[in-house]
Amino acid sequence: MQDTPTPQTHTHDFSGGASRKDNGDFTTDRRVLVLIAMALVAGTGGAFAAWVLINLIALVSNAVWLFKISTEPLSFTVVARSPWMVAAPVLGGLVIGLMARYGSEKIRGHGIPEAIEAILIGGSRMSPKVAVLKPLSSAISIGSGGPFGAEGPIIMTGGAIGSLFAQLFHLSAAERKTLLVAGAAAGMTAVFGTPIAAVMLAVELLLFEWKPRSFIPVAVAACVSVVWRPLLIGSGALFPAHFDMALSWWGILLAAGLGIVSGLQSGLLTTLLYKIEDAFEKLPIHWMWWPALGGLVVGLGGLIEPRALGVGYDIIADLLHSRIAAGAVLAILLVKAGIWLVALSSGTSGGVLAPLLILGGALGWLVGLVLPGDPGFWAMLGMAAMMGGTMRAPLTGTFFAVELTGDTSALVPLLAATVAAYAVTVLLLKRSILTEKIARRGQHITREYGIDPFELTRARDIMIAKVDTLPASMRLSEALQQMTDRPDAHRFYPVVGDNDRLVGMISRADALRWQSEPELMDQSLYDVISDTSLPVAHAEDTVGRVADIMIHADTGRVPVVEPQTGRLVGLIARKDLLRLRSASNRAELERGAYLRSKS
Repeated sequence: MQDTPTPQTHTHDFSGGASRKDNGDFTTDRRVLVLIAMALVAGTGGAFAAWVLINLIALVSNAVWLFKISTEPLSFTVVARSPWMVAAPVLGGLVIGLMARYGSEKIRGHGIPEAIEAILIGGSRMSPKVAVLKPLSSAISIGSGGPFGAEGPIIMTGGAIGSLFAQLFHLSAAERKTLLVAGAAAGMTAVFGTPIAAVMLAVELLLFEWKPRSFIPVAVAACVSVVWRPLLIGSGALFPAHFDMALSWWGILLAAGLGIVSGLQSGLLTTLLYKIEDAFEKLPIHWMWWPALGGLVVGLGGLIEPRALGVGYDIIADLLHSRIAAGAVLAILLVKAGIWLVALSSGTSGGVLAPLLILGGALGWLVGLVLPGDPGFWAMLGMAAMMGGTMRAPLTGTFFAVELTGDTSALVPLLAATVAAYAVTVLLLKRSILTEKIARRGQHITREYGIDPFELTRARDIMIAKVDTLPASMRLSEALQQMTDRPDAHRFYPVVGDNDRLVGMISRADALRWQSEPELMDQSLYDVISDTSLPVAHAEDTVGRVADIMIHADTGRVPVVEPQTGRLVGLIARKDLLRLRSASNRAELERGAYLRSKS
């Protein structure tokens, strides 16, 4: 029998060399510095895009309703009821339908689902068409009376700018995603002056991760946008307000109660939105005409309550400062909800955030009439709760309200209201107003973050310690007989030398191939396989690294060895990875009490 070479003469490197990195808290490296530098550009682009969009909306609004050229914000309190109030939204919807059909269908909708799709499905690549047509179509929609806000369009427009900039360089999809979201956060920051809320929106809705690699550049872009904002749009809180509400414990309960009411309101509106969208789908006409039909409903609603048209920022200010009558608030709540649901279901272009603020604020203000303190305070809580519950982003809703008003004293009741609304909508609805649209296009996404069990578990925890092996000195003919004739034979066998030092791996496929080469039958296994590449894992490796090794080597088995000696200590198969996932799922579902009182 042929002697097996001693371990010292073997050339395999079992240590992993420089490619095996020590595990740390984060995987971020110095590449993040490049992304930070690029985020400065994306943040600037997002801020200027916001300035263009705001001025476009004002320009179209004044041209349509006052027949003059101006970029001053328009309030519909100065617009008189007339047949033009019905015709203008219809014509605006017709223009948007034509732009969507012959320009880019991606301009339809409110922007955030489209941004999510680009991130998750499109490799974070957006087209130049979107960067141009989205703000233009949104300006036409809102300017002609559409009951929308600018935040969804600016998120998509700013994201498109970040994506287009990223596509000029050799970047990974993850890096493009970071710059796309950086541009989106910068645009939202410029419009509302809410950098913290914009970053939280990125974390809760767009990034689908919380890593320094993406978080830091996005935060940098938001800060850059804040620097540009006083020069482009203005400084200070958009709706400054301060409420001296010294609430005791029961006040926090009232805030949570209002959050529950807002959550129910959110669930009702979300359900109605998609029922109306289903009704549009059944129409025997091309979707290009739907925005015009939605515009007809918008115009008729405007005849009832003109202030329900447009962005409605003046309504938000009036609610916060209680400069509005209860009858007007009720009319705006009902009419705004109706025309917003129909218009958005028709596939026109416009954002959801401003309408959510108005609808939540109106309900909160009305409820606040029977609660202690200023109704404007409860309107602010209703706005935050409506946003947090509908978008499933409670932290974003909380910080958004604080930054919009500048009132930090309301932080705790705001948190109570948004979390309560969030809890209600999570329990009532499987998907949010944002993800339902994506699901209807055949793409399911999950918005829950958790520790990957593959990164938490070590190879030693799942490996098979007692492994059937073949000696390296065994003749090939004997090995083939054992692998093909025995009923209990395995599909793979590790081959070991002296002191169980790993030499290689052979499979049943190898055996079948060698059967056609009789000249090899008298050689040892060592002679046949010693020059083959040998992917190995270590007992201290994470299971995630083992999975990466399997993918890179295109193998279903990875031997586990001691780093210094190369001695085989275990074997991991694909089924062991699946068992780990199954165990993780059981940990979520299986319940048991471990501390029980003794009888």
